[in-house]
Amino acid sequence: MAWFKRTEKGIQTPTEDKKDVPKGLWYKSPTGKIVDAEELARNFYVSPEDGYHVRIGSKEYFKILFDDNEYTELNPNITSKDTLKFVDTKKYDDRLKDAMEKTKLKDAVRTAVGKSKGKELVIACMDFAFIGGSMGAVVGEKIARGIDYSIKNKVPFLMISKSGGARMMEAAYSLMQLAKTSAKLAQLADAKIPYISLCTDPTTGGTTASYAMLGDINISEPGALIGFAGPRVVKDTTGKELPEGFQTAEFVMEHGFLDFITPRKELKDKVNLYLDLILNQPVR
Repeated sequence: MAWFKRTEKGIQTPTEDKKDVPKGLWYKSPTGKIVDAEELARNFYVSPEDGYHVRIGSKEYFKILFDDNEYTELNPNITSKDTLKFVDTKKYDDRLKDAMEKTKLKDAVRTAVGKSKGKELVIACMDFAFIGGSMGAVVGEKIARGIDYSIKNKVPFLMISKSGGARMMEAAYSLMQLAKTSAKLAQLADAKIPYISLCTDPTTGGTTASYAMLGDINISEPGALIGFAGPRVVKDTTGKELPEGFQTAEFVMEHGFLDFITPRKELKDKVNLYLDLILNQPVR
């Protein structure tokens, strides 16, 4: 005789009544490690079990890099326009509205100025949550204005890239941002103001083809995907098997495209160390 016997068949529990672990209490890394969400946040969103760097956005990076999380956001209210009246599975205008509502962001990059280890720093940080961190006219404009602020006030510039590349819904307007941001960085170099580029997971497409690889020092977080076309596209195009670790930060550094790989918990110290060395000033 069974311990339990169902006396009524076809019992259905409405989805809203089903009991489950509330979302956000636990995080499972790609290697299968389970981490408490609060512990993950205390550890700079890096899994303590395997060192996996979880994707984070501008809010978290600003908290990590700016002293006491105090900063002034630059040009916070610039938003994209659907100039081309672009439509794919939905109207671009509707996609923008949905992204803004879902992420509470105005576009895929935020720029801010504040003190990091006591000295001013301008940071432009991309948000992958906003349409895959895609680069449109607003992204290019905000980065350009951030660089202008650096030049005018003689403040070092840090770019944190996290992007799938150019935003197809803006077509050539998007592609123009590669040249625009690269030209602005040339002006920054002429003014002898340091520029550090931090590549995070993923840094691909037009981002890699422009500002992400133009730093005085190019650094990355461990394990980040960095490339132009994705591994699958490269494999299908070349018809060849790709080497192990292809397009990881470690592979890219081994082949000379990165200067350093910096774990997130060391990021603030390392960025400021590099700036002190470039500026030939006492190390903080």
